[in-house]
Amino acid sequence: MSYVLYYSPGAASMAVHWMLIEMGVAFEARLVDIDAGQQHDPAYRQLNPSGRVPTLVVDGTPCHESAALLMLLAERHADAGLAPQPGTPERAAWFEMMVYLANTVLPAMRDWFYADVDGDAEGAQAVRALARRRLEEAWDRLDAHLGATHEYLIGGKLSTADFLAVMLMRWTRNMPRPALGWPNLARYIRSLRAMPSFIELNVREGLTEWRNENE
Repeated sequence: MSYVLYYSPGAASMAVHWMLIEMGVAFEARLVDIDAGQQHDPAYRQLNPSGRVPTLVVDGTPCHESAALLMLLAERHADAGLAPQPGTPERAAWFEMMVYLANTVLPAMRDWFYADVDGDAEGAQAVRALARRRLEEAWDRLDAHLGATHEYLIGGKLSTADFLAVMLMRWTRNMPRPALGWPNLARYIRSLRAMPSFIELNVREGLTEWRNENE
């Protein structure tokens, strides 16, 4: 198995980068400087026509979409235990959570950040207001789902859903009400930020924001 990850620090590639580090599999990481517009270079567009990150080249074939890549890696490395076993109740809950994060939370995040770029700039304020409401509803739901005792989103074990959720929660850090404003989410976030693989991820991506105070 061979992997080449095209990533940008803190972007949608972050969850995939984190999972690769956590699994301890060999991979090559190649920086795509979004600020410099490298995602639009013709050579990168051949790998990813949408001009976004991540791209994960799997055994020579470019693959895309963060949630899909996480699920693909969980399938290819089942021994890592980052997805519930097929046929179990936890498996159904995992599918549901992955699709919820990808189809509901991720688009709302994009609307918050790119309302004036993706659509009519005159309507951007209304789009952002709706995006914020949807995100806060999502954090209400996940905060209740975790409760005061659950350490992970699915089945009491670390899974791809946690990599994706924490990445999305990180993106709220400068919003009016960041995810850390929910008590159960705050506990959950701080616990996962203490993982050695998350600390290593931040080092490799050169990220200094949104880390536990003692790191």
